[in-house]
Amino acid sequence: MIALLSRDLKLAFRAGGGFGLGLAFFLIVTVMVPFSVGPQSQLLATIAPGVLWLGALLACLLSLDRLLVLDWEDGSLNLLATAPLPLEAVVTIKALAHWITTGLPLVLAAPVLGVLLSLPGPGYQWLLVSLILGTPALSVIGTFGAALTVGLKRGGLLLSLLVLPLCVPTLIFGAEVARRGAVGMETATPLLMLAGITAGVVALLPFASAAVLRINLR
Repeated sequence: MIALLSRDLKLAFRAGGGFGLGLAFFLIVTVMVPFSVGPQSQLLATIAPGVLWLGALLACLLSLDRLLVLDWEDGSLNLLATAPLPLEAVVTIKALAHWITTGLPLVLAAPVLGVLLSLPGPGYQWLLVSLILGTPALSVIGTFGAALTVGLKRGGLLLSLLVLPLCVPTLIFGAEVARRGAVGMETATPLLMLAGITAGVVALLPFASAAVLRINLR
């Protein structure tokens, strides 16, 4: 498992797996928003949680189309399917590698970019908490979408169309946690909902992803 994780991390750094691309996109979105709505600190502070979460979601989508394609093209996916390691563990490791190379940099960059959007002081810790809880779900959902579209020509657009609706609940509750935290409201309810969604996704979707891959590899 460690060897597979190390391999996927190296692919992300060397073979265009998306490392740096999502972070750059996140930065561009955050920088462009103040230009589009104007230098109104109060307005920016109001929309900052939603903008940061939407930017994080879209940035996570950029590298999903190559999550399994490289293994499909060089035949590694067939070898992994027949390896002693269960296919459910394989897709879980790939989701973890995607989160480390895409989700984690977004989590670390979000507070810095929050300054550009005049995010209120109390909102920073809640933004971090919501992203740490929510971004793993985005990676696992993205892995499921990649498993559905692997082997399809030009499956990137189809992948985005499949994944986006599944990510909406995570987006809603993640942004709500950050918004409520920024204005000093109670955050327990959306935080528990976000944690529940992530726990459910991590527990169930690897089995669905493995089942889909087995069908596609036949």
